[in-house]
Amino acid sequence: MRDLPPAPMDLNLLPVLDALLSECSVTAAARRLNLSPSAMSRALTRLRTLTGDPLLVRAGRGLVLTPHGERLRAQVPGLARQIEGLLRPAPHTLDLARLDRAFTLRANDGFIDVFGGPLAAALALRAPQARVRFMLKADKEAHHLREGVADLEIGVMGRDAGPEVRVQALFRDRFVGVVRTGHPLLAGPVTPQRYVAFGHVVASRRGRAQGPVDAALASLGLQRNIQVMVPGFLAALGIARDSDLVALVPKSFLRGSTGVGAQAIAGVQTFALPVETPAITISQMWHPSQDADPAHRWLRALTREICHQEPLHD
Repeated sequence: MRDLPPAPMDLNLLPVLDALLSECSVTAAARRLNLSPSAMSRALTRLRTLTGDPLLVRAGRGLVLTPHGERLRAQVPGLARQIEGLLRPAPHTLDLARLDRAFTLRANDGFIDVFGGPLAAALALRAPQARVRFMLKADKEAHHLREGVADLEIGVMGRDAGPEVRVQALFRDRFVGVVRTGHPLLAGPVTPQRYVAFGHVVASRRGRAQGPVDAALASLGLQRNIQVMVPGFLAALGIARDSDLVALVPKSFLRGSTGVGAQAIAGVQTFALPVETPAITISQMWHPSQDADPAHRWLRALTREICHQEPLHD
């Protein structure tokens, strides 16, 4: 016959055990916990059954601890405090000055180049012990959020995000064309026909060359000549700056860039696309397990605040 699994532990017995081991008296332990002596006596019987040890034995007119009871007396008070802390209601206040936590954000290079600096500066100013790690996103799958690899994911919500993922819109974006300064495309009106007459560089994490621009051009019987494909917008900008290829980047990527991004922008010009394309909603996404966490709520609010500091203008 297979052994039956042990009965689940009654955590209410832990403070009872602590009182009995500390007081070495059923009456005193009962008084300490505002219980009747008979209730405390029944609890002691249960504890003896659970531990397989008498715990307290008669010695003259009082009780003394058994060797196992002595060992437990050294461990139970700390264990009781740990469990009390674990089962205490979650805190709803946040001390930013003492917030010692590392946050991980998954985003594309465009978002990191534009918003990474302001976000890091605000984090250092308001929560100096907190840290942020930016992770480039190669896909839109939700397992990074579900498994706790990332705290936030920034970008366009895809079908792979997962039905449980929470989403909050940050801003609306749109694509613009980019060419080097003095490019012949800008010598006249940018028509669909002149737009496709030049070679193009496309940024795609997944290696997909086609997008909404191509669908709009196809409706006119036109097609881009895509000569170069790169994994990020920064690389596309650099190639457009140093060649006659035409790049396509989000408008948000061209504001507030610093470092390498600023150098790339300094040598290019932008233009409105000659075909209509839908606007893009950039959102922040997180797993519902983080909903009530005060530090995570603050991070979401800070990210939204940073994104709203420089709104896009059409």
